[in-house]
Amino acid sequence: MADSPLLSLRGVSKRFGAVRALVGVDLDVRAGEVVAIVGESGAGKSTLIRVMAGVEAPDSGDALWQGEPLDLRKPRAVRRLGVAAVHQDQQLCLNLDVISQLFLGRELRRFGLLDEVGMEQRARRLLDCLRVRIADLRAPLAALTAAERQSIAIAGALIDDPALLLLDEPTAGLDPQQSALLLQLVRRLRRSRLGIVLVSHNIDDVLEVADRVAVLRLGRNAGVFETRYAGQEQIVSAVSGNQILAAALQRSLLPLDLPKLETVDTAFRYLPAQAGAGGDWFDVIPLSGARVALVVGDVVGHGLSAAATMGRLRTAVHNVSHLNLPPAELLAHLDDVVSRLDEERGAAGGHNDIIGATCVYAVYDPVARQVAVARAGHLPPLLVQPDGRTAFADVPAGPPLGLGGMPFEAVELPLPDGAQLLLFTDGLVERRDRDIDVGLDLLLRTVRQDGDSSPGRLCDAVISALLPADEAGEAPDDVALLVARAQGLPADHVATFDVPADPAEVAEVRAKATRQLHRWNLDDLAFTTELILSELITNAIRHGRGPITVRLLRSRSLVCEVSDGSSTAPHVRYAASTDEGGRGLFLVAHMSERWGTRYTDRGKIIWTEQRLP
Repeated sequence: MADSPLLSLRGVSKRFGAVRALVGVDLDVRAGEVVAIVGESGAGKSTLIRVMAGVEAPDSGDALWQGEPLDLRKPRAVRRLGVAAVHQDQQLCLNLDVISQLFLGRELRRFGLLDEVGMEQRARRLLDCLRVRIADLRAPLAALTAAERQSIAIAGALIDDPALLLLDEPTAGLDPQQSALLLQLVRRLRRSRLGIVLVSHNIDDVLEVADRVAVLRLGRNAGVFETRYAGQEQIVSAVSGNQILAAALQRSLLPLDLPKLETVDTAFRYLPAQAGAGGDWFDVIPLSGARVALVVGDVVGHGLSAAATMGRLRTAVHNVSHLNLPPAELLAHLDDVVSRLDEERGAAGGHNDIIGATCVYAVYDPVARQVAVARAGHLPPLLVQPDGRTAFADVPAGPPLGLGGMPFEAVELPLPDGAQLLLFTDGLVERRDRDIDVGLDLLLRTVRQDGDSSPGRLCDAVISALLPADEAGEAPDDVALLVARAQGLPADHVATFDVPADPAEVAEVRAKATRQLHRWNLDDLAFTTELILSELITNAIRHGRGPITVRLLRSRSLVCEVSDGSSTAPHVRYAASTDEGGRGLFLVAHMSERWGTRYTDRGKIIWTEQRLP
């Protein structure tokens, strides 16, 4: 299907008096594909079929046949090129037999006489090729079933061996069994490399046989969907106009901008699909300890359901990320969230279309200059080293979110200063005319060539190479691309002190911290930092166990961390007026902008953040 279209329409319009039946309609049909046209009554479907067949002359617009201009106002020229149509209101002569109907107006003659034998032989070969079983070709059409009569109408359109067949509501008036037989015929015609345009009011029929679905709404294009990506809800949403609401909802749920951070330089590109709002999302989330979470996810499908589910998952990632869990554990929590969403939908009698959501979650540590990555059914990130070496990160592929039962596995990778990490959705590399492996290879080559560019320029280079400007708006799936360039904290922005398990040593640690703040020109924070460290170190000595370590980080804020070997976390409580203790953490929370607990393999870290003056 990568070849040029058989028929291309651009900006086709048609008016009947004051009624605008078609307004700037675009459509492409290729050999060997079925393009379905759907829409509400009065959307302009039948009018478009008549225009394509040359029956109705368009008021404006252009048409190309295999790249050459075509005048749709000349019906004979249209038919000579190989366009045949079976119209919804086409009348058959029920008193004629099958052969007479097939050759009506184009009878075969031999020596000036009707060639009855030749017509019967050709009719039999054609019907056998189409697998249309009619025992007696001399039987009148009135004796045939509705499905057989519709098959005869289609066969009659194929007598002259057309390249493009237009079918306007061929299953209208047929029962399900008869419709199934007719759809089997459409499939066989597609395998013979015939281009087919199918108008139908039955979305199930459309999804069964069509490669693409063009939606008309009030005579205008309302989206073109590839059936391998789209579902019934998405198409119905476009038919009813809900896709506009879905697009607005999605825009409100995606980040408007990314946070400006000292340790990572980030850029993103989001391209919506031609089919409308999808379920791709991305995020950059500041974490404790100057760490940064990088997230890209994808919910299968388009429309309101996909956009709403995307918003719920993005919110869940934000909430769970602030628990400072390792990537694998975070994905396990997100997997539980998706499972509960599925259960809620199932209990409400809805379809289970959330399973298939994927996500890749990475946490960059600018002090260790490492990134921990885990993925759930998602494509692996692409890692670009400062020296230009480029490769996809070897991260185990966990199951998609919502399946449950299988653990996720994270890996830690070195991420030196200047290295870049690319996270993306499959819409970037997979297209209807390009295998995903080809797209991944093209992405790799592009990044190798432009890997030393800034994240913004690298985003532009990748989009330009994989989604050319003239095709970017025709992508069947939406695209999310996130690029992050690492810039670790300088060594002189990190200070670490070991603390003996002796309350008498707290004063010495406070003094060291004060001297360090003076070197950082942060004397204004010395008093509050001393109070915070006094409380946290004292709690670690009394209630925790060694080794105890203090770490100060000068990043987007002043970070104070006290770690010990215990996994018991302190809690703020309101002390009564007669209590001698219990006010320490309350003061810590009051003097800090943020504070919390982060668990490690060796115990826990109590951290606080203070805004820089």
